[in-house]
Amino acid sequence: MFLVILFMFFIIIIGLIVYNQQQIKIAEASYPPKGKFVDTSFGRIHYLSAGEGQPAVFLHGGILSSYDFKDVIEEASKEGYHAIAFDRPGYGYSERPKEKITPFDQAEAVNEALEKIGVKKPILLVAHSWSGTMALSYTLKYPDKTAGVVLLGAAMYKEGYPAEYGDPLSKIITMPIIGSMILHTLLKTPLGKKLAWSMTESTFAPEKAPSEYIEAVYALMFRPGQFRANREDVLAFPGASKKISGKYREISVPVLLAVGEEDPFGTIEQAERFKKEVPHAKYFRIPKVAHMLPELHPKLVVEYMNMLKESLRRQLPERK
Repeated sequence: MFLVILFMFFIIIIGLIVYNQQQIKIAEASYPPKGKFVDTSFGRIHYLSAGEGQPAVFLHGGILSSYDFKDVIEEASKEGYHAIAFDRPGYGYSERPKEKITPFDQAEAVNEALEKIGVKKPILLVAHSWSGTMALSYTLKYPDKTAGVVLLGAAMYKEGYPAEYGDPLSKIITMPIIGSMILHTLLKTPLGKKLAWSMTESTFAPEKAPSEYIEAVYALMFRPGQFRANREDVLAFPGASKKISGKYREISVPVLLAVGEEDPFGTIEQAERFKKEVPHAKYFRIPKVAHMLPELHPKLVVEYMNMLKESLRRQLPERK
């Protein structure tokens, strides 16, 4: 009897693996890569690019990919920017090394990619959510390559980060055997789809998540490689931010902080702390706006970019 049960268990597992692989192929066919690729020492990186002028580099948060900035890129390319949005390593269609990588490594991957692409002018960095620390680490390491930084609902400190004390789901997913089994059997099931809707809606809340965005999250984030990359990044963030946050006072390039007043992820507190430590940073609290600025408010993002670009020529007046 035990052997029969064990046999049935393995049949179910194999069936789920095959089903998930088929669904992943369907998902990737529905959301194919729409940009270009560049090789780096961290693997092949996928990016979107449009327009000419001031180079502006967009770094997405922890859920999806360069897809987050698709509307921002369109707007920015009309405003005199060479807009470049990367899929961070492991997200979208970018490769990720087998070894664990930090926000610092990902910043280096962006630097390598920009060199390969041929971007020579100092860049305007636009970072959302998780990528706040990544963008600031790039700025600290490459101040001569950074014209300025726009931080959108950015995470910059261990203190107040949602996974400050760890994250149970992330720990399970990154376990060698159990995590791998979950990733290859459950993501493309009704349970996975329900989780995708729940995660995405909570990320947008209290604003409404577009249904097409949720579908894109389920299609692309809920693949084994990207889901694991996201969970690894969640666990890597507290240590990385703690290591580098003491150096933020050294940042001399123009910085603009934009935070929605209804952002539920503690980003207001993080922005206000950064403002105290880097007094020349400009700080904006946006009424009736939550966390997903790039997706829901692309024109506002470009407005802030223009403000920062103008501040390179004259002092930007404070607005609250």
